[in-house]
Amino acid sequence: MSTTVAVIVVVALIVIGLAVWYVNRQRSLQLRTHFGPEYDRLARSSSPRAAEATLVERTHRVHKLPIRPLRPDERENYATRWRACQARFVDDPGGAVLEADTLVAEVMRARGYPVGDFERQAADVSVDHPRVVANYRTAHEIAIRQQGGRAGTEDLRNAVIHYRALFDDLLDAKEDTR
Repeated sequence: MSTTVAVIVVVALIVIGLAVWYVNRQRSLQLRTHFGPEYDRLARSSSPRAAEATLVERTHRVHKLPIRPLRPDERENYATRWRACQARFVDDPGGAVLEADTLVAEVMRARGYPVGDFERQAADVSVDHPRVVANYRTAHEIAIRQQGGRAGTEDLRNAVIHYRALFDDLLDAKEDTR
């Protein structure tokens, strides 16, 4: 009888182990699929397990925020301001990039994202806009270089393009169905 119990215990432990492995694998796959490049960036800087813990924590934190869609009048106002920012690029590329950085932060604030610390902003926005957060990081880095006078016109053009990707995502707000 004790051999039968031992076999049952071993089989139960194997089944439990496989179930835990499967659940963890599915969670990893889901996070990797949702966050894409942001998952990879975090996994490279630490480990996949640490990256997943960070992304799960971010998701819980952001889902508690009062994120809201923009009203149509707000959306139109920001779109008009963006067009003016792009037009400014011709005469003042550096100023246009700094304006784009400010405008994106304003839209984030209007939507309900906390703003202030850039890394926190990028982390928060990565939950709902994971495909464009790398653009945001790149554009912000160029804006910082511009403040120090170390960004060329092509860099500034790329920054505006990168800001535009996040700006369009924030205005379109398809994730508001959550």
